[in-house]
Amino acid sequence: MAGTERQRELRRRRHRTKKLGLLHKKSEKASKADKSVIAGKLRKLTPGAEQLIAAWKLS
Repeated sequence: MAGTERQRELRRRRHRTKKLGLLHKKSEKASKADKSVIAGKLRKLTPGAEQLIAAWKLS
C-alpha cells in the first residue's frame, strides 16, 4: 500500500504547491499566448484556479 490517505493527500498538496510556484514564475515573463496556456494548466491543476488567474492577471 502507498501509505495512509492523509499521507497521499499531503503529497498531492505539496506537489500542487510546487507546481503552482513554477507556473507563477513562468507567468511573470510569459507572452500573451503563453499566459493562456498557463491559465489552462491552472484550470486542470486546482479547483481554485479562477482566483489565481485573476490574481496573477493571466486573463
